Amino acid sequence: GQRVFHKLSLLPMPTVAIVNGFAFGGGLELALACTFRLATENARMALPEIKLGLIPGYGGTQRLPRVVGESRALELIMTGRVVKPEEAERIGLVNRVIKGEPLDSGASFAREFSGFGMLALGYAREAVQRALDLPVSEGLKVEADLSTLAYQTEDAAEGMEAFVAKRNPQFKDY
Repeated sequence: GQRVFHKLSLLPMPTVAIVNGFAFGGGLELALACTFRLATENARMALPEIKLGLIPGYGGTQRLPRVVGESRALELIMTGRVVKPEEAERIGLVNRVIKGEPLDSGASFAREFSGFGMLALGYAREAVQRALDLPVSEGLKVEADLSTLAYQTEDAAEGMEAFVAKRNPQFKDY
């Protein structure tokens, strides 16, 4: 499970998990491996492994603190408490609580970033992920390197030309 979820977390394109119902244990760990998490009003999330004398084993102890902070993560992991959508949004466990048809809402959310160049999205995601493991001074070097790579793409040239021409860019992902 860790290997599969780690591969998901490393995908260069953004991923969106839609929690519609129960996401307990591995289900929540799967959602945590995604770039973004959305929850319907009937979603319930928990890492209840402690109630079985276990701990999360598919990345929950590593990803949850990065998403909600150490103290909240410890509380949720050490109590196995169920989190409802409103609290999940308030503590940053989910990006948004959605209404209506879940897949339509998820697609609408994805459209907010899907028109941008995939390379730039990937570089931005990598810079943020790597920042979590580095001091700010080292993270700034990573950001500078990735920004330099982004500037060298055809998509960057297209984006800047479109800005000057006051038109929408047509990214080609290279």
